[in-house]
Amino acid sequence: MKLYDYLPSGNSYKVRLLLSYLGIDYTHVPIDIHKGETQTPAYLAMNPAGQIPLLQLGDGRTLAESNAILMFLAEDTPYCPVNHFDHAKVLQWMFWEQYRHEPAIAVARYISHYAPERKAELPALHEKGRAALAVMDAHLATTAFFAGSGPSAADISLYAYTHVADEGGFDLAEYPNVEAWCARMAEHPRHILITDIPA
Repeated sequence: MKLYDYLPSGNSYKVRLLLSYLGIDYTHVPIDIHKGETQTPAYLAMNPAGQIPLLQLGDGRTLAESNAILMFLAEDTPYCPVNHFDHAKVLQWMFWEQYRHEPAIAVARYISHYAPERKAELPALHEKGRAALAVMDAHLATTAFFAGSGPSAADISLYAYTHVADEGGFDLAEYPNVEAWCARMAEHPRHILITDIPA
């Protein structure tokens, strides 16, 4: 497999993290989104949406959208519950991550790093992001993980941008259950950092 990936991206990190947890070997293909490398004819032929990450299978088929890639990789592993309800809960949290969490927390981080001219958007993004973190904190007050008895694709999906939320102006100390959950996620024996360059 090949993973087309921009290292600082939380969406790309999700995939690298699960690949590491599963011990799957792959070829890492770095893509610089700031140099337009997702907009070349060759890349758009693989992913017309012109986004990363993109997973290319050994037979040439490609799969885009980070959470779709997670579910593909997690199938028949401990990261995708067999129980139908828990499986649906994984999907519930992954849909919520893309709809409520990522658009606030990831975008605030992006603006803080790369688009200071958009800083006027930050107060509204911080309000929405804090609301998302509060939802997570309330859920984690009664359970160690988001679905099932252990970490799942939902946890990996949510962890990617949550653990670097401070880079977007969020203080995780205000959400002690989220902070404790982040620490639990980092205890995985195959855990990698978002800054780790794949071998």
